Amino acid sequence: MTGRDSGNAVDGGLARHIPVLAQPALHYLSPRDGGIYIDGTFGAGGYSRAILAAAGCRVIGIDRDHSAIVRGADLVAQSDGRLTLIEDRFSNLDEVVRSAGYDAVDGVVLDIGVSSMQFDEAERGFSFRFDAPLDMRMGGAGPSAADLVAAASERDLSFIISILGEERFARGIARAIVRARAEAPIRTTKELVAIIERVVRAKPGAIHPATRTFQALRIFINEELSELAVALSAAERILRPGGRLVVVSFHSLEDRIVKMFLAEHSRVVAGSRHAPEVHGPEPTFTALTKKPVVADDAEIAANPRARSAKLRAAERTDVPARESDIGDLLPRLPSLDDAMRGGR
Repeated sequence: MTGRDSGNAVDGGLARHIPVLAQPALHYLSPRDGGIYIDGTFGAGGYSRAILAAAGCRVIGIDRDHSAIVRGADLVAQSDGRLTLIEDRFSNLDEVVRSAGYDAVDGVVLDIGVSSMQFDEAERGFSFRFDAPLDMRMGGAGPSAADLVAAASERDLSFIISILGEERFARGIARAIVRARAEAPIRTTKELVAIIERVVRAKPGAIHPATRTFQALRIFINEELSELAVALSAAERILRPGGRLVVVSFHSLEDRIVKMFLAEHSRVVAGSRHAPEVHGPEPTFTALTKKPVVADDAEIAANPRARSAKLRAAERTDVPARESDIGDLLPRLPSLDDAMRGGR
């Protein structure tokens, strides 16, 4: 997928269609002739294109954004039947693969977050650079960001903005939103930016005052962190022994989820001489990256969004997939349904 945003990322505009960390992603994915690979976040097709070029393999591209699937039609036509695009959430990737007629795959790559194209489409409401409806939905269903700021309690808004945006002025922003919406509905990006700017003062050289709040609302309404956690378990279920999982994330909370999942599922727990019978579950993955792979200076210069990217990779063992509780991977926040009920 194209470069993604993060709390410190430039908001849209640059590095369109450039897949971040493409070379190390291909290195760890290691495509082979005859293999089946999942590009779980198709976007502009950057990773899919690279995988197809690297080997005589097949790719299943998944994206919840209908416009991404439509834009990918040309790449499908050029792939000689080797690329299949499916509109769905990547958390359903194992079900998608089985519906496509495969029992297992050789690799899964996930590029987490929102794409450059989504930022650049003003009408989507992802970017504070444009005055547009306050939408931010990656797919067409569910509540929009405008719905959330209209319904959520001040307490929930403060938690969401603080935790997902890592915004230290979250309480003041939440209070200002609640006061403003009592006077008139907050329907556009410009209206929300004006409210935030009354609380967070712009400073020379710093990110825009609205960056962290917009990030938090987007992550929350698209349920991005739970989608990631569920997708990791789905990848474990669908990868064949020796299959590779590669995840590129752009936010510290995303990377934490990937790190914790892979650490837990690759850890070997054995007894000691004091308690020789103590054993834990056998590892379902072998970690391929002890530390996250990051972009070098040349890539960051060419694609500024790469500066916050972290890549982690692992190889599937032959141990059966576990039943995972994703709750331990996620920050403590209200559910989207609860937030939309205003804490009632």
